[in-house]
Amino acid sequence: MTMNKWQVVLCSVLFGLPSSVLAEHEGLIAISALTGDQLASYQRTGIGLYRYDNDHDGIRLSQAMLSSRLELDRDWSMHSTVNVHADPSTTIGFSQAYLQYQPLTESRYKLAIKAGGFYPKMSLENPQSGWMSPYNYTNSAINSWLGEEIRTFGVEASIKRPGRQFRSEHSFEGVAAVFKGNDPAGTLLSWRGFALHDRQTTFNERIDFSVPASFSHSQLTKQADYVQPFEEVDGRFGYYVGAHWDYQKRSQFRIYYYDNNGDPSAINTRTGQYAWDTRFLSAAWLYKFTKQTRIIMQLLDGKTAMGKNRGVNNSFYSHFVMLSHKLDQHRLTIRYDYFKVSDHDDWMFDPNQSRGDALTASWRYQLSTQWQVGAEYSVLSSDAQNRPSMGFNERNSQQQLMLSAHWRF
Repeated sequence: MTMNKWQVVLCSVLFGLPSSVLAEHEGLIAISALTGDQLASYQRTGIGLYRYDNDHDGIRLSQAMLSSRLELDRDWSMHSTVNVHADPSTTIGFSQAYLQYQPLTESRYKLAIKAGGFYPKMSLENPQSGWMSPYNYTNSAINSWLGEEIRTFGVEASIKRPGRQFRSEHSFEGVAAVFKGNDPAGTLLSWRGFALHDRQTTFNERIDFSVPASFSHSQLTKQADYVQPFEEVDGRFGYYVGAHWDYQKRSQFRIYYYDNNGDPSAINTRTGQYAWDTRFLSAAWLYKFTKQTRIIMQLLDGKTAMGKNRGVNNSFYSHFVMLSHKLDQHRLTIRYDYFKVSDHDDWMFDPNQSRGDALTASWRYQLSTQWQVGAEYSVLSSDAQNRPSMGFNERNSQQQLMLSAHWRF
């Protein structure tokens, strides 16, 4: 089990504060019984788009998470999420750690400022503590990628206009952030494509991927066969802005524009990481037909480029539609995903075109406040133009069956 030195220091700070500091902790341990696909997973540098394959068949630790909130005083708090992963090797690290200032004032507008490492609030699929989902066990293609390659390492400010303070049925929130350290985001989309899983990349972790044949060409020999998505390469600041609208807590809409402002010609030759120029629009909508039934939709549309003269230049797009119904202790969810990457550059030796779609159905049963059991079946089909040069079929179909038990504490 590995942990970076600075993560050990941060952990000591978070859990070594005086007893007078009010601390709240929430944890999750999830054990799954799996039947994976025969196509080797990207986790084992294969081309499979699921987290697991038939090498993982059997009982697995799929999640171990501890989320903490420390009340420093009336206005200040510290937040962190620690994740333990058993794949591809056993690791422990932070997926979020930040300081928040949220003053209690008489003003009807509510201000909040975050500083540290955290997720942009783009997702309506992952509202639970630790950026977990109460719906499917496998995240959508969009939020699988956000969990892999996108994190804010900087400062975010938000101002909220709560409807109840203005005797209105509408609530609004504006969000803006500046950050560093997310320069290689776009690497996985270009050379692997989208994937479907629930694994969150921790700080300073790297993700391996199947090496394309194009890496033997001189233009790409400096690129590593892995990505460290949160590395700072070019010294530039990125930013994002967003807006939230909530109507009676029945209809929620979030829209964000993200731009890491990467210099695609910049590279860290020691780690083999380029600064990708990655920008995208994310729009998410949740609508409750009744207290039991809701629909969630999200769309992601963007561009990414790297290398001198933008030798790799791609656009990417994905959307999903999810329908979820709760009946007593049961929750049934079905989701359709579509995703694609389009190649717009002149490097014919490095094809990046890929596309796919997937259908995922889940059942969850709440045994008690602490225990939940469930099952999920997912099928996907995908094609990628760089697979034949690696000795694989361009088009592949996959499936995955999972039984899961969750314990919250």
